[in-house]
Amino acid sequence: MIDPPEPLVVGALRPPEALTPARLPVPSGLGRLLVLAAVFVCAACGLVYELELVALASYLIGDSVTQASVVLSFMVFAMGVGALLAKRLRCRAAVGFGVVEAVLALVGGGSAMALYACFAWFGQSRIALVAFSLGIGVLIGAEIPLLMTLIQRVRRQDAGGAVADLFAADYVGALVGGLAFPFLLLPCLGQLTGALVTGAVNLLAGAALVLWLFGRDLTPRARWALVGLNVLVLALLLAGMALAGPFEQAARRAVYGAPARVAEQTGVQEVVLIGGAGGPHGAGAGSGRGRKGSGSPLELFLDGRLKVSSETERGYHQALVGPAMAGGPHARVLVLGGGDGLAARELLRYRSVRSVTVVEIDPEVVRLARTDPGLSALNRHAFADPRVRVVTGDAFDWLRRQGRSGGRRPAPYDVIVSDLPDPGITASTKLYSQEFYGLTARMLTGGGRLVVHAGPPRARAATFWTVVATLRSVGLDTLPYRVPGRRPDFSGGPDRALAPGPRPDGAGGPAALPSDGAGYWGFVLAARRPPRLVVAPDAPSTLVPLSVLRAGRLPQPHRSGPPSTLMHPRYLQ
Repeated sequence: MIDPPEPLVVGALRPPEALTPARLPVPSGLGRLLVLAAVFVCAACGLVYELELVALASYLIGDSVTQASVVLSFMVFAMGVGALLAKRLRCRAAVGFGVVEAVLALVGGGSAMALYACFAWFGQSRIALVAFSLGIGVLIGAEIPLLMTLIQRVRRQDAGGAVADLFAADYVGALVGGLAFPFLLLPCLGQLTGALVTGAVNLLAGAALVLWLFGRDLTPRARWALVGLNVLVLALLLAGMALAGPFEQAARRAVYGAPARVAEQTGVQEVVLIGGAGGPHGAGAGSGRGRKGSGSPLELFLDGRLKVSSETERGYHQALVGPAMAGGPHARVLVLGGGDGLAARELLRYRSVRSVTVVEIDPEVVRLARTDPGLSALNRHAFADPRVRVVTGDAFDWLRRQGRSGGRRPAPYDVIVSDLPDPGITASTKLYSQEFYGLTARMLTGGGRLVVHAGPPRARAATFWTVVATLRSVGLDTLPYRVPGRRPDFSGGPDRALAPGPRPDGAGGPAALPSDGAGYWGFVLAARRPPRLVVAPDAPSTLVPLSVLRAGRLPQPHRSGPPSTLMHPRYLQ
């Protein structure tokens, strides 16, 4: 019998390179702990990238439910693809992991800046959002198979135990990253710098693991190639941090068309104020219109959506406040939202008003309304009036607490003004729900009126008539009405913009639009008894109840649609 050739025996018994014991500078127990620490850091960074994409996409595109679904779906799919692709790198797991982490640090760290640049200079960021979700997902998916190989090279153990250790470190890291993003990175560093810092941490963790712990297993060429790649990526991330401020200013100017006077990321939203530098000219001296030669009008943006324009807000707030105030007693008034002080300004013009309570979730908006020269001139220093009381809090939670105050319900209100963001925005859906209106109705007097800003009645007819149906579902009679004032292309994002065109001389409200245009503000007046549209003397002359429009002008099916509830929101469909 002839024995097989010796080389074949040796080759058959030689363990694969991916499973040869690593030559470590530390004992294997400590080496295993360091690999798990790297898993922890990489998992935390990976979740930060994911949350960063969701947050920025929700801000730039809107509708956070849709954007979160897009990001998570594409990213999870891409993680599976990355895990399959990583099988080809297991033979050189250390080098492969080092390259993956360097590329991930660059792509993930720069994703926020790239998305913002696409939005600011190209007008859309959906394609970039999908591309970054796929790219980051592939790179994150490649991590675990490579780390599994590395930890087995440090100390062999059964596959089940190794997987359990890796996923435990991965999940704990995800917890830390998920908490660090909203409570540390976003408030302290902002979206752009926070992503870049996360990329730098990710890069350093990967480089330390590969170049130091597994450095003895690298060839000189591979070692220097990884060093060069990591130095290049770190330099790019540091350059991004240094330029984040000027970049953000340039991007804001591209988005808003003018330099931002105020740009703050509060605990609730991004607040941007442009134009209207203050004084009698900058904000039109509270007249609601800029004067010739006064420069750009004052504009307040919240999370990228135009909320206030000094050229148009007077018509909006007169249409919102006037019918509710002219319809009956109005000594006690509640404003839900309205932190800019402009609804309060209109209310204080009625001498019989004894108290105005404003419930605003963002104290920074109220601070600006009090202290900014332009905005405080526009609201005529409404918050300095002793009749006005400001409450900081979520309107829904505040209304719930009023019915539980030691068993005593506070005195009801004659008028409630709901000056909240459009219902088509995900964060606002609960503020247009059946539950919310049920709580609001409890706060009305027997003859009290509730007025709601309900979105554009033509551009988003389904949303508008869902608000009407939801109000009716809590036992209130409704009277919907509209006034010209929105852009025909409202769906692009501005909340309270005015269609371009000349204004009639001496009129404080918006210019009239073509009768077939979609540029309208829509409101709903509600009460326990059928309300009447009593128009104040200075209300916009174009204010029209929708019930008197000729047949066929509005989609009839939406008038009798189902209400929106917390468990079945109907505004985002």
